[in-house]
Amino acid sequence: MSFRSLCLILISVLLSASSQLMMKFGMSTPAVQRALGHGSSLLTTVITIAMSPLVVLGLLCFAVSVVSWLLALSKVDVSEAYPFVALGIVITAVAGHVLLGEPLDHLRILGIVTIVAGVVIVAIS
Repeated sequence: MSFRSLCLILISVLLSASSQLMMKFGMSTPAVQRALGHGSSLLTTVITIAMSPLVVLGLLCFAVSVVSWLLALSKVDVSEAYPFVALGIVITAVAGHVLLGEPLDHLRILGIVTIVAGVVIVAIS
């Protein structure tokens, strides 16, 4: 795998994980939570979500990650590239813990270590 392909893959994974966090923050804002509450119409809810800057930014980041992923797939076998997607799980879980205070217990940490080990094994094979 070339350095450029590796960079495209890592950019895609980082943007994808970042987009998930941005969308989570956006969906957690008071305005969106009110719109999701009982009594709001579907149209009001959709418009409120669509007007959330963090949700929109998250979707844009996700779109850029898809373009980066497609460029990477044009150069690398999917069986070589796809294990790196698992790193997104690691990044998202750690960032969720650090930024959102989500739990990260011993079993979850073991799972993350296992994912990283699997990615390393696939990358060097």
